[in-house]
Amino acid sequence: METFGAVPDDVAAVGHRVVHGGSRFLDPAVLDGEVIEAIRDISSLAPLHNTPALEAIDEARGVLPEVPHVAVFDTAFHATIPPEAATYAIPARWRDEWGIRRYGFHGLSVAWATEQVRARRLVVCHLGGGCSITAVLDGRSVDTTMGFSPLEGVPMATRSGSVDPGALVHLLRERELSVEDLDHALEHESGLVALGGTDDVRALEGTLALDVYVHRIAGAVAAMAASLGGLDALVFTAGVGERSAAVREHVCRRLDFLGVELDEAANANAAPDADVAASGSSVRVVVLAAREDVVVARAVRQLLAMS
Repeated sequence: METFGAVPDDVAAVGHRVVHGGSRFLDPAVLDGEVIEAIRDISSLAPLHNTPALEAIDEARGVLPEVPHVAVFDTAFHATIPPEAATYAIPARWRDEWGIRRYGFHGLSVAWATEQVRARRLVVCHLGGGCSITAVLDGRSVDTTMGFSPLEGVPMATRSGSVDPGALVHLLRERELSVEDLDHALEHESGLVALGGTDDVRALEGTLALDVYVHRIAGAVAAMAASLGGLDALVFTAGVGERSAAVREHVCRRLDFLGVELDEAANANAAPDADVAASGSSVRVVVLAAREDVVVARAVRQLLAMS
């Protein structure tokens, strides 16, 4: 992890993005010993994200010990997801005692998109190293593809997305993979890298990797539209969503039955923030720059009642 350089002398507070807040953290929280330990306790749910966040928090508090530090949680935006979307069909003990449920992630990015693109029925495609598709109804998250962990959902750069759990049990039992081997493969050796040898979508045009990627994304958008009862606007954000005209084109082509129609020239030349729907499209299509930093900063200011 990079160390801090020169620190400005006018820092009033520090905000930290924390990916997984579990069931406890539904709002931003001032970081003290108790909160930090609670975040540490749930780090196994998102080890690729919460563990580095805790390291950054420790270092930042050491460099700036006199100012408040605030954690802002990606999962919090999805606290509004109704039970039918959040509940897995698994034994009651797993759900009730062990907290196995769908939490959802990329909430800060989705919150920003929800503010910038005003629509009653909105689907946000956060497509970066991690990918999720979220349904937002009247400003509230009602369904999303990531679940208990950021591993569920559509394929990602190195993460598998959803896989038949029976296949995973088979690998553990019949191929004698260790839990550690399975975890590493699903997190680091799957997704676009596994299918195409790279996570650079520019190099994957015409390959099975890109076909799988856009097929699953388009299917997820359609599922989110079903949760919303229709679709008024579609947002593409994060690295791939903002930069890949080809991915946007391939996904939208599969969604024409929902009334999605791209302006090919606008899409090809789009730079965030841009509307790229054709004039006759019944669904607004927006390429939007992700600004989680702004959402975090505002949450810190509001929590601490700063002017």
